[in-house]
Amino acid sequence: MESTKRTYVSKLVHDLKPSGIRRFFDLAAGMEGVISLGVGEPDFVTPWHIREAAISSLEQGYTSYTPNAGLLGLREEIAYYMKTQFDVTYSPSEEIIVTVGASSAIDIALRTILDPGDEVIIVEPCFVSYVPMVELAGGVAVQVQALKENDFKILPDQIEAVITEKTKAIMICSPNNPTGTMLNKKELQGLADLASKYDLLVIADEIYAELAYDEEYTSMAAIGGMLERTILVSGFSKGFAMTGWRLGFVCAPVEISSAMLKVHQYGLMCASTMSQYAAIEALKNGRFDVEEMVKSYRRRRNYIVQSFNEIGLECHEPGGAFYAFPSIQSTGLTSQEFAEKLLLQEGVAVVPGDVFGESGEGHIRCSYASSLEQLQEAIKRIKRFIDSL
Repeated sequence: MESTKRTYVSKLVHDLKPSGIRRFFDLAAGMEGVISLGVGEPDFVTPWHIREAAISSLEQGYTSYTPNAGLLGLREEIAYYMKTQFDVTYSPSEEIIVTVGASSAIDIALRTILDPGDEVIIVEPCFVSYVPMVELAGGVAVQVQALKENDFKILPDQIEAVITEKTKAIMICSPNNPTGTMLNKKELQGLADLASKYDLLVIADEIYAELAYDEEYTSMAAIGGMLERTILVSGFSKGFAMTGWRLGFVCAPVEISSAMLKVHQYGLMCASTMSQYAAIEALKNGRFDVEEMVKSYRRRRNYIVQSFNEIGLECHEPGGAFYAFPSIQSTGLTSQEFAEKLLLQEGVAVVPGDVFGESGEGHIRCSYASSLEQLQEAIKRIKRFIDSL
């Protein structure tokens, strides 16, 4: 009997597409003089007093596992922060889990709530991990396109049109990655009404909540009746400039959070101990650092949005996060063509919009978490590239 070589990788994982963001990072890695507007992380170093807290924890020998849900002292600080900053109340002992970054919080949330075939409505353009994480959890991702003409704000009617008996949750990110669009209280209320009407959960990725520029941030969990329907995901990477510490958290009603803790226990055990001590310091004494970073990001946002519009790339003004999402349709190039040619010709790395979903085609994502000098040089090179077409 003739044998055939066995395939060890599951079909589901085999069929997953690699991250479209990483492809451009890899292309840029071997090139000299590249200005990267592609990386979604702050250019600020974690403030010294936060780093010092982690060093102190090591010096004191705090190197053991923490409780699965995280240090109680950290969960208490998270609860205090969420109450004073966003007016939402969670029990530190029962409704908060400290995770390995916000991505792992989303992962355990999806694996906790989804049965095979359950549907999750995802508002796109969206972070590249959302759809694969739903699929890896056995669910079905139903993507709904937020449109450019609405400044990439989703309308409740668009969501309602795709709700079925299998719909379990709506996933949103505000401020949004990649568009920077932020939903206000009235817009969140429209989604909350749908969640209540159809008995749905909302997974609210609020990792960029600290980075709001023009109006006060509203958490989905703060909308009336939504505390019991919201799985709130956040962390320290963006607002506190702590990407490499890999620390996030998830807040949810006790029925859901206790179930998520089981998934977290078996998959991750607990988050890094030293990172948790650093996060306690960040929450206690880091708000001034956040305010200073927000001031800098606001100046950069104003510069880059105005500059894109002046050189002929129409760009709406993002309300938060640190991304601009200009249209490149006027060039006649696809997002992939534009990004690749720009990198090879002028040494500027951006992310093609289509990696964030079909509605991102015709756009590029540009992070303005870079120095103003770098942004000015990048704009100069992008203008030169456009003029050459």
